Amino acid sequence: MTYTPTSPTSDAIAAVEKLQSLKAAELPIPEPIDGSCYILNGKLIRWEGNILDVESCVCTNEGGEQKRVKLGTIHQIDKATALKLVDSAYDAFDLGRGAWPCTTVAGRIKATENFLYEMIKVREQVVVSLMWEIGKTRKDSENEFDRTVTYIRETINAVRARNNADASFLTAEGHVAQVRRSPLGVVLSMGPFNYPLNETFTTLLPAVIMGNTAVVKLPRHGALCIVPMMKAFATCFPPGVVNMFNGRGVETAGPILETGKLSSLAFIGSSGAANRLRVQHPKPSRMRCTLGLDAKNAAIVLKDADLDIAVSQVLSGSLSFNGQRCTAIKIVFVQKEVAAEFVSKLAEAVDNMKIGLPWESGVALCPLPEVNKVKTLQGFVDDAIDNGAKVVNQNGGLTSETFYFPSVVYPVNASMRLWTEEQFGPIVPVASFSLVEDVISYIAESSYGQQVSVFGQDPRVVGPLCDILVNQVCRVNLNGPCKRGPDVFPFTARKDSAEGTLDIESAIRAFSIRTMVAAPINDLNRKLISAVIAERSSQFLNNDVLF
Repeated sequence: MTYTPTSPTSDAIAAVEKLQSLKAAELPIPEPIDGSCYILNGKLIRWEGNILDVESCVCTNEGGEQKRVKLGTIHQIDKATALKLVDSAYDAFDLGRGAWPCTTVAGRIKATENFLYEMIKVREQVVVSLMWEIGKTRKDSENEFDRTVTYIRETINAVRARNNADASFLTAEGHVAQVRRSPLGVVLSMGPFNYPLNETFTTLLPAVIMGNTAVVKLPRHGALCIVPMMKAFATCFPPGVVNMFNGRGVETAGPILETGKLSSLAFIGSSGAANRLRVQHPKPSRMRCTLGLDAKNAAIVLKDADLDIAVSQVLSGSLSFNGQRCTAIKIVFVQKEVAAEFVSKLAEAVDNMKIGLPWESGVALCPLPEVNKVKTLQGFVDDAIDNGAKVVNQNGGLTSETFYFPSVVYPVNASMRLWTEEQFGPIVPVASFSLVEDVISYIAESSYGQQVSVFGQDPRVVGPLCDILVNQVCRVNLNGPCKRGPDVFPFTARKDSAEGTLDIESAIRAFSIRTMVAAPINDLNRKLISAVIAERSSQFLNNDVLF
């Protein structure tokens, strides 16, 4: 039997009833976005095949029935067209001989700056699209756009600094060399629905600015936010450099990989999908992978923790954007001495979160974009209840067509799905523990290894705990939530949670390889290299400094 709350607060009931009774005439529904075009070889081409309606997570009441608001349309290309896109990127790279990989660093920076200039012009349209399609609050939508702009700017600065550092020559053991970073080839970039702009662009733009060509598959939700920038991609970069489409992964991504023409895969999604994708490349050892995958980040609340800080940080860490983040806290372990007090405070804090529509002021909880997500979340909670847990907050499990009020579930144990499975949504599982060693064993034996949050004040406990946890995950957060950023910090993980690192500097390295021109030091080579530099006959061998 599906769990339903028995005594939700009157405010929560009123807010959910409001979501269930919305009328189209009362809503600021944006103008429909026409996503019928894809990018092939520098041109926007209208797809004449299957066109899909894109629907909002926001529903209107039509005759007593909840119906998602239509936001626009998106193309869905077929296998044959997908292969044309990868051919376009492959031809543009031309085994490293193409115009783009041979363009100067200054030229690639200029093209990227031109794109950024055009991107900023459509900020509001992108923000509105994020709010309506995936249910991200205005504040979070604006932050995603602005953070992406900052990331691109910092990437440009980092590429410029890298070029300047590489302008000098190295000498060793009678040899001279100039070492630079060169592109890999064709990159397939696939971003997620929860950060369709940021996590697509934070792999795509570093790949392109380093001289690679790209094929970009738009995410299954959130694709419309990228449509306003497609013209800029087509015009700011040379033909074939950025090719972009929407389509079913099995019909498009798989065949693209099977061509063997990819040198790099940038994918944000599940580890299962990543494993299925990579093996379709006929020579997978030739394809460098940058993967952001599943996670089951834990919070550890020690008995001496400041519980007010712990509650506020767990609240934001687990339920920001409805918990739909790989970095979200997805299970909380609380030492038994303070478990009851912590759970009570957390339940109260969750119940005080404001329900509403993404553009409304102060809203923290919005509708969910994925079809059947509410049913999936109910399944997690029902399984936990069947195995001895309870929903401890009054409003937990209150639902409408696309809305689920967060459930604080306690006490969870190893017999429940919530113990090991990633819920990727607004459920906060809480377990109590006596010995820290038991929590360490849970994290060590987990299939995932991204981050952990530790809440406590005793340096004799926290210090040794850090020493153990850094060998299990890749970021230990002290008295703060699991998160990505600042973007100069390394963002990576172990086990099934990631492959590669995605901070600004690491992304530059991920989509390039160190190459060099070297020579024995003698009169002949002194004259030759000096002449190449003086006559500016090489894009690689030079001592140009960029400002």
